Amino acid sequence: MPHDPTPAETREQIDVGAVSHVLWRLSRQAQAPWLHREVAQRMAERLPLIREPPQRWLDWWAHLGGGAAVVRQAYPQAQRIAVEPTPALRARSEQPLPPWWSPRRWSGATETVLLQPQVADASAEMVWANMMLHACLDMPAMLANWRRALVVDGFVMFSTLGPATLQELRALYAQLGYGAPHAPFADMHDVGDLLVHAGFADPVMDQEMLTLTWSTPAAALDELRALGGNVHPQRHAGLRTPRWRNQLLRQLERRADADGRVAMTFEVVYGHAFRPRPRARVAATSTVSLADMRASLSSGRPSG
Repeated sequence: MPHDPTPAETREQIDVGAVSHVLWRLSRQAQAPWLHREVAQRMAERLPLIREPPQRWLDWWAHLGGGAAVVRQAYPQAQRIAVEPTPALRARSEQPLPPWWSPRRWSGATETVLLQPQVADASAEMVWANMMLHACLDMPAMLANWRRALVVDGFVMFSTLGPATLQELRALYAQLGYGAPHAPFADMHDVGDLLVHAGFADPVMDQEMLTLTWSTPAAALDELRALGGNVHPQRHAGLRTPRWRNQLLRQLERRADADGRVAMTFEVVYGHAFRPRPRARVAATSTVSLADMRASLSSGRPSG
């Protein structure tokens, strides 16, 4: 029977070169895709679960995540540090200072833009990663990067796409013998397990199904292209022809509803977890000072 792919299987089914090309193409977009901005709004509704507001937060893959405004609204005094995977996306995130009359100039918040490898250890209290984990080449390594970048008791909040995403398009491609229309998406339970393996504590995972509709098949394909591209290694080699595209449009039109609208499902997975205090190594004999014991008993961390 078919099963949802594990994170290891999804990593084996992603073309590195194709991902680089898609990121370069998306870097030319003036703003994040509509779906990313909508998910950022929904993810921000979960921020009240966190007791202590961060002083610094890392906006991971910031330009395509589209979450800067909603997080800035929740934490206006926090320092935002944008983190980008490529130089082209870093250039997109580097914006001039707002006009002198802008409230953001006088909010006390400052902003920095870094390439992903430049993020320092323990540099922020929050990692915000909206709609990017499904596009990374090595999910376990990404989670390890997040943990390293967080201070103790810092938290990560992220969203990604789950395996039910675009199930209608997959069924159509399979029926027509087109191969895979996209790389696979990992199940939320597997992502939660990876968080624990990466050293995070108290992971909370949930998901919701969104149904997007478009007035025409062409509009649907245009927005799907704005979301990314097919980076599956076994995708069709070379460019598709206009004849092939017209056939796909006809097939999508045949599947439109009574109002002529084309619908696609998106499974959005949300998660958050904390970086816990390091566990003391257990030895045959250990000695703990009274001061350390009192400090340990009195310390606490914000809950989520």
